Amino acid sequence: MNSLESDPGAEPVESHGRSNFIRDAVIEDLKAGKHDGRVQTRFPPEPNGYLHIGHAKAICLDFGLAAEFGGKCNLRFDDTNPSKEETEYVDSIMDDVRWLGFQWDGLFYASDYFPQLHEWAVQLIKAGKAYVCDLTADEVRRHRGTLTEPGLESPYRNRSVEENLDLFQRMKNGEFPDGSRTLRAKIDMSSPILSMRDPVMYRILHMEHHRTGDQWRIYPMYDYAHGQSDSIEKVTHSICTLEFENNRPLYNWFIEQLGIFPSRQFEFDRLNITYTLLSKRRLLTLVQEGHVKSWDDPRMPTLSGMRRRGYTAEAIRTFCANISVSKTNNTVQLSALEYFLREDLNKRAARVMGVLRPLRVVIDNYPEDLVEEMDAVNNPEDENMGTRLIPFSKVLYIERDDFREDPPKQFFRLSPGREVRLRYGYLITCGAVVKDDNGNILELHCTYDPATRGGKTPDGRKVKSTIHWVSAAHAVDCEVRLYDNLFTKENPNEVEEGQDFTANLNPSSLEVLSGCKVEPSLREAPIGSRYQFERIGYFCVDTDSAPGRLVFNRTVGLRDTWSKIEQRGKK
Repeated sequence: MNSLESDPGAEPVESHGRSNFIRDAVIEDLKAGKHDGRVQTRFPPEPNGYLHIGHAKAICLDFGLAAEFGGKCNLRFDDTNPSKEETEYVDSIMDDVRWLGFQWDGLFYASDYFPQLHEWAVQLIKAGKAYVCDLTADEVRRHRGTLTEPGLESPYRNRSVEENLDLFQRMKNGEFPDGSRTLRAKIDMSSPILSMRDPVMYRILHMEHHRTGDQWRIYPMYDYAHGQSDSIEKVTHSICTLEFENNRPLYNWFIEQLGIFPSRQFEFDRLNITYTLLSKRRLLTLVQEGHVKSWDDPRMPTLSGMRRRGYTAEAIRTFCANISVSKTNNTVQLSALEYFLREDLNKRAARVMGVLRPLRVVIDNYPEDLVEEMDAVNNPEDENMGTRLIPFSKVLYIERDDFREDPPKQFFRLSPGREVRLRYGYLITCGAVVKDDNGNILELHCTYDPATRGGKTPDGRKVKSTIHWVSAAHAVDCEVRLYDNLFTKENPNEVEEGQDFTANLNPSSLEVLSGCKVEPSLREAPIGSRYQFERIGYFCVDTDSAPGRLVFNRTVGLRDTWSKIEQRGKK
């Protein structure tokens, strides 16, 4: 782990200029005058799912390097597999990149290059560097060999150029069924690098493409299309994750054989976060099997899910700027991401008061018809956010957890005979406790000290606890959704034999609370707005909200000293 991963409380660094081996390579290239001093990067997602927090690291790296060195960054969709790609995913990816704070210099699709890629494939056939193979996919795998044993040459490897050209044209014309033939590069079946053992360049798919429709019956494989797409766009620094490191020789081989612009590939460690799954395939499973409600479910690590939960783009960018870019995969603690989120929300979120599990409090000696307005600070971190007025009356709601009839040691909140401070209000002392026939607490009866408005104690007496509240007559009802980790294990992929990753799903990842109470200033809170519910955590107005129906998502909690003490006591 790097220093940040072991210490999530570390001070953040600037978003640009942090040294890493890719940035160092860019600097060296510029010093050497390569590419005429030009820096061109690209972010090339396949539109087969929604972007997640792992993609954010790549986005920030691709766009950040281009911005730092006065270069350009393209957004390119590597849409070479029509069986998995949809326009919905294209639209969501563009929305997410913009939301994260970036704007591409060029918008491209690998499908834009299908004619050129086909022309280059014909060029390789004519040069004796590619051939049409009739082996099935399983037979190709069996012929490939192992890391210690060479592969077997295809019996179709030595077809003549003329036969290969004819068969490839007939593949393009749609004369053969899916899976019956492929076009393979002719390289070296004994190469120690498995990806160089005659890789497949084209396969037959009688399937409509989201952009080209039914124009094509053959589609290029990613490993063939990727490097050439980079070359067409004259990408100087092609940045991808470590799983593509073994494919770099093939990336270079195609470019060298075709004699085209020499884009250069760099690989870095992919992002792994505890309690988080970052596999589009498995995230799709969660959606399709109904384990979550949608791609933007606030429990999902997708950028749309995180946005809906209340994450800010600034927090994600700062997080990405502070994690390592290296050649070694490691895992970042989820607490590190939450640290940067809290730091950002602390500066921008307005403070409000909300009660999630209301307990009715009657102040017996408070005037029956009096309503006072208490002056409250919207954000102590930003005086420009000003103040607001909160109504105070005879009947209030407090958090049920802020009262103990028989308080344990170190519990300093409200209990019989104990005095506490109401935030922005008065000091109150608990008297009677009213219960139902089953012993459940219905309400508390308290008294207040009129001389302590604003929480002041003119006589200097000490009060150990301050609690929040809302006026019962003015409170706004709402629903609150409390989100927790989607998985119970730090590594969700660790399962027992016979199980799959869904065995690690957290059955308590969502708790829905109805009948919650918030102060009246939130009555018209717009969707997406973020607040700190004082003493509880940070919350965001969910997209399910509607006039007269407020729904809040808990984005991240605050540290709660008593909860930690209580949990330790149960061990």
